[in-house]
Amino acid sequence: MDATPTPGPSEARLAVEDMARRAKTAARSLATATRASKDALLVALADALVAATAPILAANAQDLERGRAEGMSAGLADRLALTEARIGAIADALRELAGLPDPVGEVVRGSTLPNGLRLRQVRVPMGVVAMIYEARPNVTVDAAGLALKSGNAVLLRGGSAALSSNTVIVETLRQALTAQGWSPDLVQSVDAWGRDGGVALMRARGLVDVLVPRGGASLIQTVVREAVVPVVETGVGNCHLYVDASADLAQALAILLNSKTQRVGVCNALETLLVHEGVARDFLPGAVLALAEAGVTVHGDPATLALAPPGALTVAATDEDWATEYLSLDLAVRVVPDLDAAVEHIRTWSSGHTEAICTTDLRASERFVAAVDSAAVMVNASTRFTDGGQFGLGAEIGISTQKLHARGPMGLPELTTTTWVVHGDGHVRT
Repeated sequence: MDATPTPGPSEARLAVEDMARRAKTAARSLATATRASKDALLVALADALVAATAPILAANAQDLERGRAEGMSAGLADRLALTEARIGAIADALRELAGLPDPVGEVVRGSTLPNGLRLRQVRVPMGVVAMIYEARPNVTVDAAGLALKSGNAVLLRGGSAALSSNTVIVETLRQALTAQGWSPDLVQSVDAWGRDGGVALMRARGLVDVLVPRGGASLIQTVVREAVVPVVETGVGNCHLYVDASADLAQALAILLNSKTQRVGVCNALETLLVHEGVARDFLPGAVLALAEAGVTVHGDPATLALAPPGALTVAATDEDWATEYLSLDLAVRVVPDLDAAVEHIRTWSSGHTEAICTTDLRASERFVAAVDSAAVMVNASTRFTDGGQFGLGAEIGISTQKLHARGPMGLPELTTTTWVVHGDGHVRT
């Protein structure tokens, strides 16, 4: 008997284009839906996910077992792992989305021209939103919820690492859509087509209205480089904390530990600590030891290593460390002569995600905020707050580090575009 041929790029392209056309058709009914109907749908999806906890966890266990066998890093495994509590939190995020204002129909600005024409710029759905991401099954639900609330259909490519989890989650969402009288084509996955499916999404110009990559630097840069559809670039999180000469050192230590260790495998976790030389001797020995007690290895410059106490976990830092998003219990640490040097380091090595300063000097904080060029800047607060939910935006589809259309956590408004609505009374242009 002949072996079944392996589907190739052309088959994936045709399949994904067909899915995108069906998504575009399905999105038309959602674009005119009331907020009440969309909110009821989100609550129903949340209930369906909770009801499917057992099969979702069973599928997730398969993904984790496969990941361990393939040598998956601790950071990726943390992103991939689901628990009953995490599924409950994912469902709660959908319910929180249901309670947020509907951006569709919002008037961004408007005026009446001298000739009597009445202008309004109004938010409308994008249409078909696509996402390419990796090892994060929670993103499957976040993306679906945000897309539906903002009137869009969504096409998902969740990667091989979370294939089993995402398959069950997407099927759960589609069944719930059908049960609520909506088209299941509003939420579709191209994972069955593997990498070819992802490539097809990147090339579905005219069918996909916006593509959001979310994951490691390699994935994001591949999408930015190869896609011919509009892309919102979400960046890796090489996040920095600068401890100024005026900092409250006890507060700085608490912020440092939370930023680095509260959850390591996420893009808003701290990756580099910069310390003013005026407080390095008072701050670093205790900080490095506290980091070691939390299991963190410090990749330090010579000044940091000279101050490290016995029992610390330290290695010498290289330029590669300053550029690295570890997503692990590793932290690059450098002593700097002043705030300007800290800013220069950040501008040289940052990915533009989140930077933080600990200081009691108002002028220092204002200089820092004005000088660094990132999507979020924290003053005396943990980098871990850069998050759509923490910002009150509900779930996020990603954190944009580019400057056009959207920057920072992308919530509901960022998944809309605008239409100019013009009312006249027989006006003609002369």
